[in-house]
Amino acid sequence: LEDSPFGKLLLASQEAVVVSPWVALAVRVRPGEWQHVKINAEEVLVQAMTVPEYLAFKELLVSTNGGPSSDNPYYVLELDFEPFNASFPRLTQPRSIGHGVHFLNRYLSSRIFASQQGSIQPLVDFLRLHSYRGQPLMLSPQIETREQLKRALTRAEDVLSSYDDETAVGHVAERLRDVGLELGWGNTVGRISETICLLLDIFQAPDADTLEKFLGRLPMIFDVVILSPHGYFGQANVLGLPDTGGQVVYILDQVRALEKEMLRTLHLQGLDSLFHPNIVIVTRLIPEARGTTCNQRIEAVAGTQFTRILRVPFRTPHGVVKRWVSRFDIWPYLEQFTEDVAKELQVELGGRPGLIIGNYSDGNLVATLLSHQMGVTQCNIAHALEKTKYPDSDLFWQRHDAAYHFSCQFTADLIAMNHADFIVTSTFQEIAGSLSSNTVGQYESHMAFTMPGLYRVVNGVDVYDPKFNIVSPGADDDVYFPFSDDKRRLTSLQPAIRDLLFGEPDGEEKAYHLSDPAKPILFSMARLDRVKNLSGLVRWFAGDSRLRALANLVVVGGKLDAAQSQDREEAEQIALMHAIVRDAGLDGSFRWIRAQTNRVKNGELYRVVADSRGAFVQPALFEAFGLTVVEAMTCGLPTFATCHGGPREVIHDGESGFHIDPYHGERAAERMADFFERCRDDPSHWETVSAAALERIHSRYTWGIYAERLMTLSRVYGFWKFVSNLERREMKRYIEMFYILKFRHLVKSVPLAEEGGRE
Repeated sequence: LEDSPFGKLLLASQEAVVVSPWVALAVRVRPGEWQHVKINAEEVLVQAMTVPEYLAFKELLVSTNGGPSSDNPYYVLELDFEPFNASFPRLTQPRSIGHGVHFLNRYLSSRIFASQQGSIQPLVDFLRLHSYRGQPLMLSPQIETREQLKRALTRAEDVLSSYDDETAVGHVAERLRDVGLELGWGNTVGRISETICLLLDIFQAPDADTLEKFLGRLPMIFDVVILSPHGYFGQANVLGLPDTGGQVVYILDQVRALEKEMLRTLHLQGLDSLFHPNIVIVTRLIPEARGTTCNQRIEAVAGTQFTRILRVPFRTPHGVVKRWVSRFDIWPYLEQFTEDVAKELQVELGGRPGLIIGNYSDGNLVATLLSHQMGVTQCNIAHALEKTKYPDSDLFWQRHDAAYHFSCQFTADLIAMNHADFIVTSTFQEIAGSLSSNTVGQYESHMAFTMPGLYRVVNGVDVYDPKFNIVSPGADDDVYFPFSDDKRRLTSLQPAIRDLLFGEPDGEEKAYHLSDPAKPILFSMARLDRVKNLSGLVRWFAGDSRLRALANLVVVGGKLDAAQSQDREEAEQIALMHAIVRDAGLDGSFRWIRAQTNRVKNGELYRVVADSRGAFVQPALFEAFGLTVVEAMTCGLPTFATCHGGPREVIHDGESGFHIDPYHGERAAERMADFFERCRDDPSHWETVSAAALERIHSRYTWGIYAERLMTLSRVYGFWKFVSNLERREMKRYIEMFYILKFRHLVKSVPLAEEGGRE
């Protein structure tokens, strides 16, 4: 059966909907390409189905109060974004997914230059726009045509020929201005000459790679706004608080790398004596800040010169919201928040930013509203899309809506995805799953789905859209570095860390004890919620006597007392953890440490675990990227991580780490036991895996690589948006209508905090 056509059909099927005597299948032909069929089990009859037909059939699994048949499209709102993209270029090969801007650059450069007989007038017009704070850049106003620019470049080459390459731009700026070239071409005669040569090469033979190099040198982006409204966004004492974890770490590392890259490019452009970058992280001001700085309006970011956190409160007609609000309950506040942020940014920046970056569903929605209002390039970073974390949360959304308000969140995600100019992901998996297996990507799962009684998404997002770009982050190398780097080790922190691991339990910061400290440590650190699955890891450990004999388990996450938690899901997980430990008698081989907020201390904690020849495990049911995986590997710690999501791509299974399936915990525990057993018998095996982990990280996952790529993408996309009308105006009007008529109505169902929302 497996090798038969029917067997192959079943193997490629992602869903089966059974409504006797029919079985409907959603078949994944390849990433982003689906077919739907209906099989009559009694008559062995096979029928093809359209997407709306399949979704209508799927809705039969859900009672809709005896309403009209969903087969009639006039009773159902169907969302179809595909017609707005019909004439837009799209990728065709799965392996090209995630390389969107590079594809767009090649496609449009050939189309535009070919259609205009080699004319580069669009590029001339683009260069003429460049200025900052009243200072013209690149071209003087008198340069208006291709011919004028070409003459100016030739004269500039003559001027530069009499100077050494190392001559600073200040010595030639006036003479270049006389021929029509303003500042921005370079900081030295040599750099200016290289930039001019790149442009002359484009004159002679337009080439996508040369064009990208040239655009990468342009002074286009000076001010960047990064949005992350939810949680406690701060630099100290916030990690482990509700809704506060990897995203905060990601953004703080991101802005340090971006500022460093922007300073580097300003120096190379010869503009560092005139301008500096401005990076503003916009988040929520929380008056009841719980000992953090989240009640301060402005906070400078440590390790930067020109980056700051701007906090703006949530406001309602009743005044400022004082307490934390769950990310699931945040939706009623965001429109007013956006209006307030726009006013604050005008004061902070003195104008529009050059780039707006949204984070997670709420930040991406605010980025959408701001970019729509300001006409600024928008970049989205999802971090995690909740629809993929909670199986069938779309189909059975009504079961979850009182607690999670997925109707608002999934709607906000659709709006932001389709409005964004480009979307940054950490891995291919995040966009389109796996090429070699039937794993579906986070964004791919938004191609078609239904929320019965609300709407159907017939064409939600296209993973072959060139807006998708893979730009993988890294770990802060000042905090996370190899355990073998003895000169940098933070020995002063080690006594406190050893007390965390082996000191007497106190019930506040550490619970349970390790009776044999000599054993290797199996270590995990994450938020304490259902998806992160720390309780699942403890259950696997409890059920594998061989693993318990070979290693100690240490978990860092959440609080230790359910009564102290304000988060309902965390409180449930705390009670579950204690029950598992008690029932399995794990005290003696298990240590539970309260969430730790000091990143520097956490970095050394990874290295102390490595000293024990231990391993890190990330057991999440789903993980978009897995920053803790990168952190652990950067410290040289062999790592086991979920095969569902980004870690599948970060780790080369069996070489630089190991994949585990959290839905098959017994096998995961067995694989970890096999590793520790082999390391006991052959200690060199641990060293081999550790070295491979470090090599993998250094080749692909650093913040320097990330920042350079993100800024290049922003410049290239800004150019193509200008010359080829990539704003998709029709799409944005459709989104505007959807937002006003549907999203605003849904938000009204979410209670405000003062009216009984989750606190």
